[in-house]
Amino acid sequence: MKIQCPIEQCRWKRRKEARPDEILDAALDLFTEKGFSSTRMVDIAKKAGISKGTLYLYFASKEIIFQELLRTMITPMVDEAELAIKAFKGSSAELLEVMVCRWWSNIWNSKLSSIPKLIVSEAGNFPEMAEFYVETIVKRARGLFEAIIQQGIDNHEFKPCDNRTAARLLMAPVIQANIWKHSLKPYDSELDEQAYIQLHLELFLSGLKKATDRTI
Repeated sequence: MKIQCPIEQCRWKRRKEARPDEILDAALDLFTEKGFSSTRMVDIAKKAGISKGTLYLYFASKEIIFQELLRTMITPMVDEAELAIKAFKGSSAELLEVMVCRWWSNIWNSKLSSIPKLIVSEAGNFPEMAEFYVETIVKRARGLFEAIIQQGIDNHEFKPCDNRTAARLLMAPVIQANIWKHSLKPYDSELDEQAYIQLHLELFLSGLKKATDRTI
């Protein structure tokens, strides 16, 4: 009988512990490339370099895989944002700019930028998946922006408005850009993403801020 050396045992343990992340990464690649409907569990297993039976030891379905993707890759970003908001010392306008730019850089420059397009295209076929995304990610993130905008209103930094509608308007161009990136980008002119997000914030904040008194 072959005796496994300690080094081999450690490698095997690390490999086993890393498998869920490898599976999630492979699944996200396939969901982005083929769509959620067309991706099969056997495809995910092959992409992750494991057998289909091994895949089922970790995840019972691709719906569960998608939910775990959100929990492990996006939910921590929302958690970090909540902590950052509590620790921030500047104005509400500065906080909005920081949070939008942070969210933009974390999503746009990663594989996660494909998630909005994936949800929109598959919502009709997989309503439970769309509902899970809205409840666990969208509403939490939107709630953070709603709170910042309301804080600015209460502090007389922003003009009175419906903070919930304002938060939707703030997020919409960010979501739209990520959908564009994974759909129409190959057929459209190039986008300067930094100029895009900076101009969006400039226009949004200029409309939200209270007008200052001017001496004529």
